[in-house]
Amino acid sequence: MEKSMNQNSKNKRPLKIGEVATTEFSTVNRRNFLGTIAASAAAFTIVPRHVMGGNGFVAPNDKTTLAYIGVGTQGMRELLQILDIPELQIIAVCDPQKEAIGYFDWSKIGLRDDIRKKLNNPGWTSGGDNTVPGGRENGKAIVDEYYRKFRPDQKLSSCNAYADFREMFQKEKDLDAVKVMTPDHLHGLLATAAIKRGIHISIHKPLSNRLLEGRKVIELARNNPKVTTHLIPWDSNGSMEQVMKWISEGQIGTLKEVHNWSNRPVWPQYPTIPLDKPAIPKGFDWDLWLGPEAERTYHPNYTNMVFRGWYDFGGGSMADMGHYSLWTVFKALELEAPKIIEPNLSHVCGIKDSSAFQIKNDFSFPMASSVRFKYPAKGSRPPVDLIWYDGGIRPPVPVELYEDNQEFTPEGMMFVGDKGKILAGFHVDDPKLIPEKRMKGIEVPKTTKEAKPNGFQLFLNALRAGKQCPGSFTEAVHITEAVNLYAASLRTGRMLKYDASQMKITNVPEANKYLVRDYRKGWNPETI
Repeated sequence: MEKSMNQNSKNKRPLKIGEVATTEFSTVNRRNFLGTIAASAAAFTIVPRHVMGGNGFVAPNDKTTLAYIGVGTQGMRELLQILDIPELQIIAVCDPQKEAIGYFDWSKIGLRDDIRKKLNNPGWTSGGDNTVPGGRENGKAIVDEYYRKFRPDQKLSSCNAYADFREMFQKEKDLDAVKVMTPDHLHGLLATAAIKRGIHISIHKPLSNRLLEGRKVIELARNNPKVTTHLIPWDSNGSMEQVMKWISEGQIGTLKEVHNWSNRPVWPQYPTIPLDKPAIPKGFDWDLWLGPEAERTYHPNYTNMVFRGWYDFGGGSMADMGHYSLWTVFKALELEAPKIIEPNLSHVCGIKDSSAFQIKNDFSFPMASSVRFKYPAKGSRPPVDLIWYDGGIRPPVPVELYEDNQEFTPEGMMFVGDKGKILAGFHVDDPKLIPEKRMKGIEVPKTTKEAKPNGFQLFLNALRAGKQCPGSFTEAVHITEAVNLYAASLRTGRMLKYDASQMKITNVPEANKYLVRDYRKGWNPETI
């Protein structure tokens, strides 16, 4: 969608989900001009600076403009990684939190020191409560200082800062792309808003924390192929090449099960709803942070790095980590829709009126769980069970590891056949047949992460060439389905039977409410 969306289309009806957004507008602007050039070439090229002003120079009209949505701690880390891309200009940051107040992180000074190093400014401070950096003012200040210090010849304009992405989309007329680093409950909404406007999008996992919303986003992306989409965790997936080679050679017989375990959660996960009412931090728009979710009293235990433990705001451990480990497994084994989802989960008890009771929890993910997905046969592949574990739970140690006098690592993956097993790291790295004697005489080619192209750069290259990139939304159908069925099974605590053709749970009808979102007024993606 072109610049004319805000200039020449005031009387046009809003587009609906799934409608092609690129056919109603014809005004040519800088973004269209770049796309036209890209579509006529197999790849884009940058005029060398020795021709136009020096080494690495990129002419202003050849830059891709980006808005950065979500400038919390993880967003800030990934912002630092893309500041020096010469063909990219960050023209806006967006976050409902203005100042660095009340942020949590894995280290009190780690992110601050990373920012100091990137800016070559040993005295940089976040302001706010001067603990952990975060918020749109920090984001804007970092972009402006970096561009001023390290890209002065490009004379880049100051970065704008917004609380509301809707205002940003309205005002930033020449926006090419967005990178989204918000809590999970906003992902589907932001993806919809970007695609409907013809804006390319790179977004963190999950695509949505509701199944039907995620599928609508995927369908919208499919119907708008000129919009390049990128789901970030694909970049960290390992290779299934060696595992598939051993399976096809019959090294483990017929594949029966895939086990994947994570040490997540490594953040606080609250078994009860907070009842106290602390003050909202200065400059924090709580209503904007809630977005489509139901109104409730502000509490810091909902926000920042702990949001992912709540069903309303996060996707739990599988949505957080399973995208990194399992997406490549889904593709290689052609795992599509499970027929049965079977949860096992921890619970929390309390004391009331001198009696113990189990807390009925339909608001936060359990401290630990395992979920079995039963996938039907596909072509020559027989039925396969996929079992996910989190919270420190792991599969039983196989006899092959007894023989090697070894135990499971805190995170990992195992492929179980009727005649043997393959053990691998969490990202399917360093696979090996077990016990160790099975590897005698077998050499496995070593792969290095350094050799893998940067995922955001692949996204940037693809959008400038008018193409899709690895990890596009349309490739994420089945991993999106799995992580949302995981959540639904945990919320019910019941074995679920799933009809993929209808996208419905058939044996526990009330569980279907967990596959949809009840949008707060003004936040429906149909009208966003």
